[in-house]
Amino acid sequence: MEPNTASSTTPVDQSVLDAAGKVLAVHLSYASRAAQRGRTPEHPSYFMKAASSLSVSGTPVERPAETRALAFEGEVALVIGTTARRVSPEDAWSHVGWVTASNDLGVYDLKYADKGSNIRSKSGDGFTPMGPALLPASAVDPSGLRLRTWVNGELVQDDTTAGLIFDFSRIVADLSQLMTLQPGDVILTGTPAGSSVIVPGDTVEVEVDDPASGLSTGRLTTGVTQGTTAMASFGNQPRLTDADLIDAYGSEEAASAAGALSPAAGGAAAGADAAQASPAVVLTDELRAKLNAVATATISATLRKHGLNNVSIDGLRGTKTGRKVIGTARTLRFVPNREDLFKSHGGGFNAQKQAIDSINEGEILVMEARGETGSGTLGDILGLRAQVRGAAAIITDGGVRDLTAVSELDIPAYFSGSHPAVLGRKHVPWDTDLTIACGGTTVQPGDIIVADDDGILVIPPVMAEQVADEALEQERMDEYVFEQVRQGHAVDGLFPMNADWKAKYAEWLAAGHSTVGQSTIGQ
Repeated sequence: MEPNTASSTTPVDQSVLDAAGKVLAVHLSYASRAAQRGRTPEHPSYFMKAASSLSVSGTPVERPAETRALAFEGEVALVIGTTARRVSPEDAWSHVGWVTASNDLGVYDLKYADKGSNIRSKSGDGFTPMGPALLPASAVDPSGLRLRTWVNGELVQDDTTAGLIFDFSRIVADLSQLMTLQPGDVILTGTPAGSSVIVPGDTVEVEVDDPASGLSTGRLTTGVTQGTTAMASFGNQPRLTDADLIDAYGSEEAASAAGALSPAAGGAAAGADAAQASPAVVLTDELRAKLNAVATATISATLRKHGLNNVSIDGLRGTKTGRKVIGTARTLRFVPNREDLFKSHGGGFNAQKQAIDSINEGEILVMEARGETGSGTLGDILGLRAQVRGAAAIITDGGVRDLTAVSELDIPAYFSGSHPAVLGRKHVPWDTDLTIACGGTTVQPGDIIVADDDGILVIPPVMAEQVADEALEQERMDEYVFEQVRQGHAVDGLFPMNADWKAKYAEWLAAGHSTVGQSTIGQ
């Protein structure tokens, strides 16, 4: 195809699909979707879909046999018109030839098997329908496109590209830094909130239009059918956790309302089958800033006031000093080595590697190793993989091997000891994302972890906001008391403060003298 600069549309037919090259997709790009996920990435990240997954409007998609979490994602697709290599954001849009509607379908039952690549979960035949018409990029406003999705005639997604975290030009420019974008390459630019699970018999429609020009792709229509051929036994079989279902339905509330979650209390909260439980309180940027502004000693004292004395992971040392780490817990459990069990569970893509390969930005992997330091539970390769995935830290009450190399990584690691032996000498990697014991305390998926040179604390997510606010207030009071002592006042009546000192403290606070938490959002 030659780039079309006229204000007319081009039908998406088989010839368009045949001319397609790479199919690239953005993980998270709309603010509304990021709010559902509880995290906003600093930069875009990507995965690839097979070109064979492309299909035209009206082509049915098959939900694979023995799966139950096929989800739609209405998206704006960009089709590259001219070669782009190391282009700037200012020049990037000139390399886009066309815009169209797309549906980034995926089956979450196989997500675990892809090690984060989405190859099978997202690249099934017909999993990337697009069309029915191409809009010339030169004739539309990329910042004002409207994206809508209907399921069985009901509007379920309605957003505009004004809600993008990363605009189209940035995405194109970013991708072009390491790879040449060729004419015909397709970029799926992410989905807004509202994506969910569809079942056989459903019909999904996606439309992209440009109110400024009046151009529209028309409705991209995809019907869902039921597959009947089971996965072959020589490959990974469909498998779902509650965390997968929450992602597929878009939120814990939606998954719970659909009756999809396990019967554990709180839906996704507990049990060996409930991986990566959704925390009751999301670790927002504001909450993170509050926790970062207060000492772990103050947080510990605040937790003690609430009756929580056993919330510290004890006996560990870290590879980094002078650094504070805050993140959401993911968990991994090792059991004592038994040769037959290590043979069945220790090799290949075992639970340890699954945990490392699925950890997300800002999360902390906490390992239960029973305090056994007679072999390594972490080495430099897996530490590097966690760092590349964006993990905030790794915590183990077991041993670390390759300690010098692990210490040289940017990601902090906390551990009980070092040992040159490999994992199998003492441990079998058994299961992930369940309640564990580490360093003498209990850790659940979704707990908030705060660590620095003084120690490691576990904060129940349901009380994290309250603890952070109370700790901030205590830090302000301590700041005031420290200043008064520095000026020569006696501690009697000041520490703790009596009524007179409390009145003076209130005046000092109202005058804006405190520096505690000034950088926190909303303070």
